[in-house]
Amino acid sequence: MTSPTPMDAPAATGIAGKLKAYGDLVAFSHTIFAMPFAGSAVIMALREKHVPLTVARGVAMVVCMVAARTAAMAFNRWADRDIDADNPRTKLRPIQAGRVKPNEAFALVVLSSAIFLGAASTLGFWPAVLSVPVLGVLLGYSYAKRFTPWAHAWLGVALALAPGGAWLGMGAEPNAGIITLMVGVVTWLFGFDVLYSLQDEAFDRARGLRSVPARFGTKGALWLSGIAHMITAACFLGTGLLLHRGPAFFVGAIGATGCLAYEHWLVGPGRLDKIDKAFFDMNAYVGVAFFSCTLADHFLTKAV
Repeated sequence: MTSPTPMDAPAATGIAGKLKAYGDLVAFSHTIFAMPFAGSAVIMALREKHVPLTVARGVAMVVCMVAARTAAMAFNRWADRDIDADNPRTKLRPIQAGRVKPNEAFALVVLSSAIFLGAASTLGFWPAVLSVPVLGVLLGYSYAKRFTPWAHAWLGVALALAPGGAWLGMGAEPNAGIITLMVGVVTWLFGFDVLYSLQDEAFDRARGLRSVPARFGTKGALWLSGIAHMITAACFLGTGLLLHRGPAFFVGAIGATGCLAYEHWLVGPGRLDKIDKAFFDMNAYVGVAFFSCTLADHFLTKAV
């Protein structure tokens, strides 16, 4: 059992306290996990775009990502409210602590979903058409753990839709490069979510919930996570080759791979107390390294 994280702690009352409770509900600070890859897709699409990157288009894509993630997280907290109340690790989350009422969380789902669909409709035909099934994937994840141990992969697909959507939002045609990046994001998320879920292995098994640790045990989960992250590393490098990126991009891909390797060193057999550091720190570094070097590569190769 781990101690409650800062997002689980009670907050001040009043408007500021309520806003903080909503932010904690959807773990808003975790947006850093998704934003860098969506931003990287936008940058890489600049060479293949069919529409200009205007301020309005950029804002619409950011709104889409934030609104979609907010809807997905709020729905997950609403759908899992009874399960989270029984789990010692999650029993102090906003709904369980009474800081957010279940109907308030569901109202946030509806509002965020509407904002996402509306913003997507401004980005073109395909983003508008695909926004509905994308929302279905995002919300459907919340029930996946009830019937499949591969819910971690479902969550990975949900996160990978961010760079895929950003690519389409830029008017770029789907190609092997963006698909490879999306596969890399799927396996990246799968790998670190499996590590994070090691904290709930005993609870999931006792509650009849399905997860990789509950199905394969700690050792099997560590192996599957490691294999997934090796695929991630190969996909990041493959994206650079397929999209003809420059040296700076590959520095970022190698740096991200180094962060993943260190993450697995931190979370080894007998060192599960390092999960929080591995989850929050290392995976934030992965995204930041990838985005920073993608951005640097864009300007360096443009200047050559």
